[in-house]
Amino acid sequence: MSQQNTNTEDTIDLKELFFSLIAQWKLIALCVILSLVCALLYLRATPDTYSVDALVQVEENKGASAALLGDLSSMIDQKQPAQAEIEILKSRLVLGTVIQNLNLDLKISGTQNSFTDRLFAPHNYQTEYLKQSVIFKDDEKSFDVRKFQVPATYLNRSLKLSFDGNKFSLIDTRNDQTVFNGTLNANNQVRTAEGIWNISIFSQDEFKDSYLLEKQTLPNAVNDILSNYSVAEKGKMTGILGLNYQGQDKEHITKVLNAVMKAYSQQNIERRSAESAQTLKFLDEQLPDLKKQLDTAEREFNKFRQQYNTVDVTKESELYLTQSVTLETQKAELEQKVAEAGAKYTAEHPVMQQMSAQLTALNKKIGELENTLKQLPDLQRRYLQLYREVEVKQQMYTSLLNSYQQLRIAKAGEIGNVRIVDTAVEPIEPIAPKKLQILILSIFLGGFLGTLLALLRNMMRSGIKDSSQIENELDLPVYATVPRSPVQESRIKLLKKKKTIPVLAIKNNDDIAIESLRSMRTAIHFAMNSAKNNLIMISGPAPEVGKSFISTNLAAILAQSNKRVLIIDADMRRGYLHKYFNSENTPGLADYLNDQHNLDSIIKQTEISGLNVITRGKNPTNPSELLSSAKFAALLEQLSPLYDHIIIDTPPVLAVTDGIIISQYTGVNLVIARFAKTQMKELELTMNRFEQVGVKINGVILNDIQRGTGGYGYGYGYNYSYGYKANPEQD
Repeated sequence: MSQQNTNTEDTIDLKELFFSLIAQWKLIALCVILSLVCALLYLRATPDTYSVDALVQVEENKGASAALLGDLSSMIDQKQPAQAEIEILKSRLVLGTVIQNLNLDLKISGTQNSFTDRLFAPHNYQTEYLKQSVIFKDDEKSFDVRKFQVPATYLNRSLKLSFDGNKFSLIDTRNDQTVFNGTLNANNQVRTAEGIWNISIFSQDEFKDSYLLEKQTLPNAVNDILSNYSVAEKGKMTGILGLNYQGQDKEHITKVLNAVMKAYSQQNIERRSAESAQTLKFLDEQLPDLKKQLDTAEREFNKFRQQYNTVDVTKESELYLTQSVTLETQKAELEQKVAEAGAKYTAEHPVMQQMSAQLTALNKKIGELENTLKQLPDLQRRYLQLYREVEVKQQMYTSLLNSYQQLRIAKAGEIGNVRIVDTAVEPIEPIAPKKLQILILSIFLGGFLGTLLALLRNMMRSGIKDSSQIENELDLPVYATVPRSPVQESRIKLLKKKKTIPVLAIKNNDDIAIESLRSMRTAIHFAMNSAKNNLIMISGPAPEVGKSFISTNLAAILAQSNKRVLIIDADMRRGYLHKYFNSENTPGLADYLNDQHNLDSIIKQTEISGLNVITRGKNPTNPSELLSSAKFAALLEQLSPLYDHIIIDTPPVLAVTDGIIISQYTGVNLVIARFAKTQMKELELTMNRFEQVGVKINGVILNDIQRGTGGYGYGYGYNYSYGYKANPEQD
């Protein structure tokens, strides 16, 4: 038997768990409602967040020097990776320009911007950033900050702006000291020990509220933008960059993102133009020198021709001349390319090394031709040298002049390698908070918390949950398992407010709880056969187990069986049986035992035929002594022959000794235990109390079992919720 109980306790009954949660649907529903209310409050106090997007394409960039590098430029990878452009878009070069153009380094906010302020007293704050000023709007009022220069000590520090007529003051929020006073609609420039203050605030409105102003340094202002700003490449090696900026003011974030793209495109064009300008500057320096060298070579050559008239040039000399001119021209062009590339690359770069190797090879060929030239006759050699100088200088000058003209044309039409694909467009719908998702999540969260609380309540309720537990551990019969009455449960709030409590056996004769009590009449009948008298005591270990409910309805059921029944309220401290029968509390049992009234005056008729009641009477100071008196014992002996059944409702056994005293006079003793509330240890202590005085407990009634599908007894299953008090007046 013990092994079987252990296995049962270790097994989780999912059906029982499910119906225990169903019974606590009010708790779960309350958690869901509270969660929804919190979500609605959050949505009300949280401003909407918007997002704007833009696209930029970075095209291949060969650079302006391609005009000089020629075919060699194809060997140089001029295309910048996307990551480099992303870093430029996040740099102070770009963002700093935007901050300067829109005065984004000045932050203005209201002092009433906490969660509670936004919830109960929301303000419509709006900041408009312009090139010349910053306009802050508070509902229908506004002020315009045109200059806000503060000493370096007060950078990145919040200053509270307060208005007083046509005056304003700035207060340091850290020590609440006024650091500057000025006049509205005027330029206020003051030199102090900390530095120069130059502040101009214009407004025609009167303000009662204060505002917070903060002048930021460039790094802090950039970090503020970067906290809501992102750049990422769309795809892999596409050269398409996606820009995103988020904020609460959709007009402002649209303006800022477009300003970022404009600044980025402008710096790109200026960078390209600067490269072309550098190349043009180099050509501007080289062309005059080259022209001067060409003029000098022509003068020398013409002078030689005038002196010697003409010179016979052989075929071999003409070939030397052609080769020499070609090599010298290639050498001059290559030297210019080396000079241009040297501005971008180091000497160890592969491009520089390759051009150096080509230059060395040209010098070697030129040296070989020089040796051949030395073998020619002197006059012919001098002629060829002069003629070669003229040809080389002329070709070099013509080549550089063509490059110069091409660069001038390229610089005039410079557009950069950045193309703005999509500009930022003002958004319509916010991206956060996601109201529908938050509401749905709040419902699930509330349901989860409600279910968790219900499970915790079940775990904390370690009371008796099975009638077999009483029978196995205490070896006592369970006379009845009384389910909770749905009628009584629905009337619980009304019952606590009214002065009278209806008897369930009269108002709802076919109620499930009454059916359970009606079925125990047979058990009481057999118990009475072996009892010493017809007195039935009903007690319990602790308050609120349903003693009065069971006693009253059991008495009514017995009376309906044509029995003469008397019910006595022996709880002279807190008894309330008089409320069931719409009777006055006095005179009652306490008044009779105190010799204040006679027996006939305390026995009262009820609306139920065959049922009389003795109420508790006026609260005595010594109820235990009154119950131990001989007069009480004589009362019971006197009443016993007059009735078929006498039911005595007693106080809790573990609280007072009244029930122990009364049990010595009664023939049948019943103990009420409440489902999922009465602890097995309490029931054991109650049994020990009776055993100490030699009183035998006939049986136990398990009360307040809630309906379920799987169960025991009379078809009513487990449920751990006991929100309804079986004795509502005893709360």
